Amino acid sequence: MVLLYTVLTLCVLGVLAALILYLVARQFRVEEDPRIDEVEKMLPGANCGGCGFAGCRGLADALVGRDDISALYCPVGGAEVMKSVADYLGKAAPEKEPQTAFVRCGGSCAKRPRTNRYDGAASCAVAASLYGGETGCAYGCLGYGDCVAACNFGAIAVNPETGLPEVDAAKCTACGACVKACPKNIIELRKRWPKERAVYVSCVSKDKGAVVMKACKAGCIGCGKCEKVCPFGAITIQSNLAFIDSHKCKLCRKCVNECPTGAIRLVGMEPLPRESKPAAAEGARTGAAEAAAKQHAGKE
Repeated sequence: MVLLYTVLTLCVLGVLAALILYLVARQFRVEEDPRIDEVEKMLPGANCGGCGFAGCRGLADALVGRDDISALYCPVGGAEVMKSVADYLGKAAPEKEPQTAFVRCGGSCAKRPRTNRYDGAASCAVAASLYGGETGCAYGCLGYGDCVAACNFGAIAVNPETGLPEVDAAKCTACGACVKACPKNIIELRKRWPKERAVYVSCVSKDKGAVVMKACKAGCIGCGKCEKVCPFGAITIQSNLAFIDSHKCKLCRKCVNECPTGAIRLVGMEPLPRESKPAAAEGARTGAAEAAAKQHAGKE
């Protein structure tokens, strides 16, 4: 009999608790705008976080709730999706320049000799927290593929020959996941040129020229030759490192031939014809780089 009373008492308490919870939920419920569901369906559903929200649901909620959506953008869906969403909501569509991820490191296995060997977890984040890397350059790519693992679109892969990650511009959505995953900050989002063309400095080292040349034969030595030859003022030298402003660059390619180390990378175009003879070009290029580095170091 005691057991029966116990069971009945627990059942009554359970019903009362459920009733209280129901009444509280009814009292404090928040009506959700049905347009959120519709906007979420219009978004690509990648949930990559490139928009700044945890997922597409969060972006949809913000798009519906804000009057001004100019600061909101889905990099995966792009301008077409954002225009569709804006038309549905009766708001002004946000505009953003198409971008692509670029790996700013040219220190391949051949250009950046190994000075030690890392024997630990195959993770860039772990390796970067322990030491500078397996080469003399503390700025370069570690090559363990954290960026590859972070990409949900298969747009980046590590080249086994060079040991460097390469971005497939056709697949890249500029979500920025690889940028956040790289502990060395060598991946950045830059302007997407027509026909996947690009000119950029494939180096982030801020060491002086002589130090760079010892660590990596493809590094920027900050000599300033590219800055002087650029007719559009698109190149600046800061902290011994050249940087090309993609908004000012007109893809004239003069800087590519002028760079003594080949740190300026050309994508989707042929380089300008060189005036010098091709014979012993590699030796002359290396000699010019070393001379430029010594000259630049002497000025400092």
